[in-house]
Amino acid sequence: MGIRLPGLVHAKMILRRSFLTANQSTSAATDVPKGHLAVYIGETTQKKRFVVPISYLNHPSFQSLLTRAEEEFGFDHPMGALTIPCQEEAFIRLTSCLNGS
Repeated sequence: MGIRLPGLVHAKMILRRSFLTANQSTSAATDVPKGHLAVYIGETTQKKRFVVPISYLNHPSFQSLLTRAEEEFGFDHPMGALTIPCQEEAFIRLTSCLNGS
């Protein structure tokens, strides 16, 4: 059993291509490709934006994150998009696993 770093790097590149800082969020809605959704990840005031395929919504691990977001924010997300209270590294690991399955 080995570590597949190229897969993790690839997943990180895919997720980060739509990363925006708070100052760049004016065109946020226009850079989400069809079949994807934007989510903000972070447990502090500094959140990072990722674009993920909507197919992730069916995965139980991702649904667990959505439940956590609902418990913390309800349906009023401060960033204007889905905000998930999760550490960035944990989110990247999860999406890397989802990309491989």
